[in-house]
Amino acid sequence: MPEYIPIAESRNVKIYCSDRGRYSFFNSPYPSHKIKSGVDVYPFLRFEKLVGSPVEGKVTHIRKISAPKGKGFIDSGFDVVILIQPRSNHEVAVKILHIDPVVEIGDILDIGDDLGYLLRSGYYGWGTSPHIHLEIRPSNDPLRARGGYELNNLHYINEKSQESLTGKIIQIQPEYALIELNSSIGLVGYVNEEKGILDGGVPYYGWLGFHTTKPEKGEISLNGKIIGNLHTLTKNASIGESRELRFSINRQRILGLSLYLTPRKNALIKAIPLKIGGLDLEVGQEIEIKIN
Repeated sequence: MPEYIPIAESRNVKIYCSDRGRYSFFNSPYPSHKIKSGVDVYPFLRFEKLVGSPVEGKVTHIRKISAPKGKGFIDSGFDVVILIQPRSNHEVAVKILHIDPVVEIGDILDIGDDLGYLLRSGYYGWGTSPHIHLEIRPSNDPLRARGGYELNNLHYINEKSQESLTGKIIQIQPEYALIELNSSIGLVGYVNEEKGILDGGVPYYGWLGFHTTKPEKGEISLNGKIIGNLHTLTKNASIGESRELRFSINRQRILGLSLYLTPRKNALIKAIPLKIGGLDLEVGQEIEIKIN
């Protein structure tokens, strides 16, 4: 059984991630991720698999909603919004998306209890992995796309965090390659000699986040090269724009990197090809990513 580890909190409510999974505050084009009021939890399971709840509390609302058609993939045909009232604060609601629930209104959940099946929502891009989207919101305004409370990241850089762009391919499919780094937490960058963890879809979303105990503005570098400029400070992260960059793996150009954080296992990054099926790589292969 997986162990569940707290990875984010706000208003005395914690969000958990499986020790086998990963999570991201900024790796999405949607509004809540641009202001750090949303987090995506990736349980490292396939679409349509049953997933445990990343929060505790009472299910108060379930609504099936329409979703756009998937671009380049077959989508689930719908999405679902679930609201949970946490025991630790009845003045807020936890908003959850992208799960086909097995729970009902009135059910009481503990961390890890069966929540539902992972949907391939039409809101996803073709390279988006199965995940749960979560926000902590005022109980009187739980459903809008904007208006959630800022989330605090509960994990920071540690002695095993990696600065080099080297790793091993652990999974290949037409939409992406997953690369395991020889580090925990995530990939390290620098701002004004202060190091932190990079988070986001670089450069294809056009912006990124930088997790650190000392948020600063300025140019952000990865592996000695400037990749963006940070201009907005939050409690424990900086947010800014990424530059136009070209990444390649073993001389194969790629669209970019999806960067995540991990609570326990070695960090993973995702390489997105220029087109579906566009990566000539093998599982187990040691690779180096170049910034051109």
